[in-house]
Amino acid sequence: MTDAAGTAEVTFNRVMLKISGEALMGDQGFGMHPPTIERIAKEVKSVHDMGVEICMVIGGGNVFRGLSGAAQGMERTTADYMGMLATVMNALAMQSALESLGVFTRVISAIRMDEVAEPYIRRRAVRHLEKKRVCIFAAGTGNPYFTTDTAATLRANEMACEAIFMGKNGVDGIYDKDPAEHDDAVRFDAISYDDVLTKRLKVMDASAIALARDNNLPLIVFPLDEPGGFRGILAGRGTYTKVS
Repeated sequence: MTDAAGTAEVTFNRVMLKISGEALMGDQGFGMHPPTIERIAKEVKSVHDMGVEICMVIGGGNVFRGLSGAAQGMERTTADYMGMLATVMNALAMQSALESLGVFTRVISAIRMDEVAEPYIRRRAVRHLEKKRVCIFAAGTGNPYFTTDTAATLRANEMACEAIFMGKNGVDGIYDKDPAEHDDAVRFDAISYDDVLTKRLKVMDASAIALARDNNLPLIVFPLDEPGGFRGILAGRGTYTKVS
């Protein structure tokens, strides 16, 4: 497949883009930063314009994080459901930004809330992708004790995505230690899922890594804050780490 200009070879036809809720904060300490959401939406549109079918999962940590709520004494199940609702808010914000750019989008929730999102039905979601609509999967897996990393990996498998793209702010891949704290941190160009688990590299939670490994689903970690980074990697360029 080539892009709209007919010049760049696209390496994937259907992908999952996983971003954290914190990525929507911009330089704020909490909530949503509309210009940042618009910038990310433009990145997604640039890839969509290449003909790539896109799924998305967005975390909810900019609004509420279930695990931190539980750590402060809240009952874990309740806290996790609140975190799921936060992801729906983020999904709706991203849908609004994408549709303002002319990209048809569906928010699909694992928890029924028919007035604002479609319920998750796998065949219907696949059909949306075939019609070139961006599908934003919200509310995690619909179950407490599972992160949005696991939800992204689960939906990527169900949608037959060819890879998961994990956009990170401030880093251009996976390092052997935190590059913000260690000047001698070394970036991996490629690493195995088993090494990610044994080295306890904080990329995804262990259950998500195991699910991707068991289904031979590649994970590509790239800098979300690099303009054109998402599009460039899909065209075979850029800096990233591939886990396979």
